Amino acid sequence: MKKIIHCLSFVIALLILVMGVVGCRPQAETPGLGKDIAGTTAFPVVTAKERFKIATTTSLYDTGLWYYLEPMFEKKYNVEMDIVYAGTGIALEYGRRGDVHAVVVHDRAAEDKFIADGYGINRRYFAYNFFIIAGPLSDPAGIKDMPPEDAFKRLAEKGNKNPEKVKFISRGDNSGTHTKEKLIWSKAGFKYEDIQKAGPWYVEAGKGMGPCLLMANEQGAYVLADISTFLAYKGKLNLVPLVEKGEIFLNVYAAIAINPDKIPTAKLQMANNFINWLISDEIQKVIGTYGVAEYGRSLFYPTAGGGCNLPNCPTVDEYSKPVQ
Repeated sequence: MKKIIHCLSFVIALLILVMGVVGCRPQAETPGLGKDIAGTTAFPVVTAKERFKIATTTSLYDTGLWYYLEPMFEKKYNVEMDIVYAGTGIALEYGRRGDVHAVVVHDRAAEDKFIADGYGINRRYFAYNFFIIAGPLSDPAGIKDMPPEDAFKRLAEKGNKNPEKVKFISRGDNSGTHTKEKLIWSKAGFKYEDIQKAGPWYVEAGKGMGPCLLMANEQGAYVLADISTFLAYKGKLNLVPLVEKGEIFLNVYAAIAINPDKIPTAKLQMANNFINWLISDEIQKVIGTYGVAEYGRSLFYPTAGGGCNLPNCPTVDEYSKPVQ
């Protein structure tokens, strides 16, 4: 026992001696960390990037366009973007509350009111596409190739008679697409309030475009959709485009800066940079080719070049004149 204790004492003493020697060694300076003249470690100063917030329609999210454009803008202007995706109605409400610095929307009447109320300035249109009515290949309502207004009449007629076979999924979210749907119902001779309570064939989803397409697909229903989101989701759908032609289907996207006279927290200069960047030749070319490699066609048409020649297309100044 004494022998064991003596051995342990020797080992402990040896460990203490070794630790003391190691502790006395001078510490090596960490590479890359210099010292300033006062002898304290000097670290590089990191400047926080400016944050720029926008609210944008869900179709630009569902198609992936913003995932593509966002890093390009951030790099060019050394800014951190925060993007909120919502239907046009909600996006404009974010603008009214001062939660964002710019909005990207597609409902001209709602935009006009937003601007008239003093919340938005410097609107410029930068892209457009078209709506379609999609539905099951069997087309139980028989709407294929009808004018949009006639197709809606047929959907109401067949839906009321046979709600098990003919259903329509509405966005029901006050989005630009929902507003377009209401307009088509009106042109077809219906009051939207009557359509809302027409019966089980009409379903208000309260969802974005992508989820609405998936819901319509699950239920074998009809749906009004922008062609870009439909193409982006096509691989997940059994639905097909049934009605594709009609002036009322035009869908134009606008960027609007928040007015600092109305919202003191607005960042007008950065918002103007954003708008001018969207209508620049460089980004218009990007928009015009986005989706070609994957879908065989562009998901959006750029406004530059005046390719939009329908009655409600924006004027040259509305899509090309730089804002200040």
